[in-house]
Amino acid sequence: MAGTPERAHAVPVTRSGERLFGARFVLLTVGDLGYFTATGVAIYALPLYVTGPLRSDEAAAGLAFGSFAVSALVLRPFAGRLTDSLGRRPMLVGGALLCVLGLVLTAFANTLVPVILLRLLLGVAEAAFVVAGFAALADLAPPARLGEALSYNSLGLYLGLALGPPLGELLVEQGSYTVAWLGAAALAVAATAAVACIGETRAPERSATSHALIHRRAIAPGIGFCTSLAAIGGFLTFAALHAGTTGLQNTSLPLFLYGATVVVCRIAFARVPDKLPSLPLGAAALAAIAAGLAVVASWTTPVGMLAGTALMAVGVTFSTPAFFGAIFATARPEERGAAAGTASAFIDLGLGGGPILLGLVARAAGIPWAFGAAAGLALAGCAWTLFVHKGLSRS
Repeated sequence: MAGTPERAHAVPVTRSGERLFGARFVLLTVGDLGYFTATGVAIYALPLYVTGPLRSDEAAAGLAFGSFAVSALVLRPFAGRLTDSLGRRPMLVGGALLCVLGLVLTAFANTLVPVILLRLLLGVAEAAFVVAGFAALADLAPPARLGEALSYNSLGLYLGLALGPPLGELLVEQGSYTVAWLGAAALAVAATAAVACIGETRAPERSATSHALIHRRAIAPGIGFCTSLAAIGGFLTFAALHAGTTGLQNTSLPLFLYGATVVVCRIAFARVPDKLPSLPLGAAALAAIAAGLAVVASWTTPVGMLAGTALMAVGVTFSTPAFFGAIFATARPEERGAAAGTASAFIDLGLGGGPILLGLVARAAGIPWAFGAAAGLALAGCAWTLFVHKGLSRS
């Protein structure tokens, strides 16, 4: 991490050795796996629960699903401040326990309004757990291996979101929606137990005397990160629909290929983000995302769909470790909660705003044009990221 301009503000953490796979790192990743598998169960069950037992329509399902992101986005900066002032452990454990409570109560909610309110509560849980998790990861990772740590730790999220929906389907089919919600709650209990055993990762001698809501130095690289997520969000929204028009009979295949490629590449190339400057790597990742989306948009055959998806997924492999590495390099240890809150807010903005914006393009001109617009957005992010890197190099 040393020797690159955008990392010049990084403050080394006093730590013996450069060991990454310690017990606390493993526990954090296991906690992420449990938490996001529970989230994956909810992703599968919620729309069916709203349109089935609750006898509401698709619009109500969308409202219930989206309300989660509203509270998460609004509260992430406050979660960052509390993570820096109270510590990582209280926010991790508290967020996981709120998730347990929200999922258990959802099992007994029989009208739409309580479900929406509980989704708002789960957004609070998400803000606390994710922000504190990123801050704890930055605390635990050796400075020279932060990118590698992010690559490995993200597998808990990706595997959880991949395994959760089929598990949810199994629980609903073999039991009921109540069984599915309680099964998800049990996974959140396991996540709570895992993160409770980590202990506090924030160094007490570096406790902050003032706690900002927004980490301003994270905004410039965060904008580039946001464009990658907006482009990816558009792809995830319309991939299955577009796959059918290309002639693919298994319309979920591109989404599976996307997830599998990211997982395999993050394992195979976990150490790459620590060997290259963060922002140029992020710009290259955005260029690969743009190229993949351009292939999907212009080559409307099964081969084109799969080839473009694989290329885009390679870019995604490096985008998150690169941008988070750049963002955390701007933060002292006592500012990592604020940096995590600011960075993760860009996740909500990108994954929430991207599909809305690109959905308007798809409605007006068709899905291939939406993918083309997503490619243009990623290219704009690439140019912005290189501009930010150039500015930091001069300073």
